[in-house]
Amino acid sequence: MAISAPSQVRNNASSRASAELRQIAEQMFARAAGAPLVGGNAVRVLRDSGENYPAWLAAIAGARRSVLFENYILADDATGREFVAALTERAHAGVAVRLIYDWMGSFGSGTHRLLVPLVEAGGQVRCFNKPRFDSPFGWLTRDHRKMVAVDSEIGYVTGLCVSDKWCGDAQRGIAPWRDTGIEIRGPVVADIERAFAQTWIANGQGVLDVMPVTAAPAGDVLLRVLVTEPNLAGLYRLDQMIAALAHETLWLTDAYFVGIAPYVQALRAAAHDGVDVRLLVPGTSDIPFIGQVSRAGYRPLLEAGIRVFEWNGAMLHAKTAVADGRWARVGSTNLNIASWIGNYELDIAIEDQGCARVMQQMYEDDLGNATEIILGPKHRVSHSTPRARLRPAAGSGGRASRAAAGALRIGNTVGAAFSNRRMLGPAESGMMFSVAMGFLGFAVIALLMPLAVTVPLALLALWIGLTLLVRAWRVRKGGLEEDR
Repeated sequence: MAISAPSQVRNNASSRASAELRQIAEQMFARAAGAPLVGGNAVRVLRDSGENYPAWLAAIAGARRSVLFENYILADDATGREFVAALTERAHAGVAVRLIYDWMGSFGSGTHRLLVPLVEAGGQVRCFNKPRFDSPFGWLTRDHRKMVAVDSEIGYVTGLCVSDKWCGDAQRGIAPWRDTGIEIRGPVVADIERAFAQTWIANGQGVLDVMPVTAAPAGDVLLRVLVTEPNLAGLYRLDQMIAALAHETLWLTDAYFVGIAPYVQALRAAAHDGVDVRLLVPGTSDIPFIGQVSRAGYRPLLEAGIRVFEWNGAMLHAKTAVADGRWARVGSTNLNIASWIGNYELDIAIEDQGCARVMQQMYEDDLGNATEIILGPKHRVSHSTPRARLRPAAGSGGRASRAAAGALRIGNTVGAAFSNRRMLGPAESGMMFSVAMGFLGFAVIALLMPLAVTVPLALLALWIGLTLLVRAWRVRKGGLEEDR
């Protein structure tokens, strides 16, 4: 049947309106994230170390021009040695190998010793943000990114560090850590390499000598490279926008969730509008205290109808999101203030229905090994079914970030207790008790041994004062000081 003229006009007007809305949404996303949408890419979602590590090693083995490798933890164990051996072989073959690891993340992991063969083979290695006497609190800024880029043609952005913890130990019955990464081919790999160059420069090592090259199209997937720098909060703005624009579903997985009030309110508002909002977090954390901090924030989510699940296996370390079956995010950023504002982070936003479907299916598979948290009588937070008591996962996946996130949650709880800004639930009583005992213990020490308190505080004040004087003199003498 032929379409009448008025119907044709209405359809044309509707199409124009939809195109305008898409253009406005694209502009909003680009400005919030600070990243353009890049087409022509192919993407493969990789689950756990069993799929990620072999793919990384195969790409490194095939490198002809360059390998850029950046990770928060690079441990001196069987996994770390395998990767360093592969990188060293490529450096011996004349490939430009450039590597960044984080000082805090790899502290105590033997990373410096591990990388000696790579340096001797001609690879260049940088340790990000070692402690400096003239920057007492500079160590709080961490490079939490995890990426590999080879020849500007293939890249990996992920939540996995390089350590045996992600592989587990079958002989001892320890399962691998649950984590997610993606493999990317196409033009956007050059943006990933530019992100690496940014961290290289931020570490005060000069300009990177490996120039990114834009690769030919390899598919039809649209991607954004979300490059987070301290204090800019680009991904935080984007995460809030996704929560505001989701129509049907918003499924989140996070290793160290510490929801600050504006983001929690965005999730609650989405749930009130009928969006199926779900949050999957670890049942046991490599830092048990962080699990307590995270649980203290469940109640306002559950009261709004948000479904919260705890993973029953070994440590859940993935940081992912999938919305409305057409948008997804994978990378290194946790849903807490330390990742959003304090660290260097790297994530990929995927605007593709095929990839989103894969992420949704993976999420549903994960829920098959998770326990749902519910509100019981008197709005007490409890597990939906009895669950076995699990051992805390071993190791550490981000000490500085988690410490900052935990401090924020403690501050929120203690502040609420003193100011009566909001109702406090049973999950927060344990935290308040621990903080109270800490303050009482500090008071006892101060009364019985005042020098044990005053001397460290005096030394800290002296350190800060001298640091500020030195920096003021440098700025007065030489102009603006480089921020590293």
